[in-house]
Amino acid sequence: MTNPYDYLPNLTDAANLPAKGILSQTIHDDDTVRVVLFGFATGEELSEHTASMPAIIHILQGDARVVVGGDGYDAQPGTWIHMAARLPHSVHANTPVIMLLLMLKGGA
Repeated sequence: MTNPYDYLPNLTDAANLPAKGILSQTIHDDDTVRVVLFGFATGEELSEHTASMPAIIHILQGDARVVVGGDGYDAQPGTWIHMAARLPHSVHANTPVIMLLLMLKGGA
């Protein structure tokens, strides 16, 4: 039997920070939430897009510029943003960035 939980002792240690580009890895996916850990190289960007479900961005490491619904924010470790479904948003890494993204299923 597998464990009914996931355990990662340190999310930043689990992230892959690329020298170039953006790397993502799904660390959990079930009927209620999909959790994706992102590593951004300096200068990389997720251009403006929307998601079909509500989502949460949590910056774990580094400095980024996050634009949500047209409002821009300087984000650093500890920044937490909840977004409604279909809200335009983008992320630009000013330094190497580790970001946790939670996509909330069933709340669209």
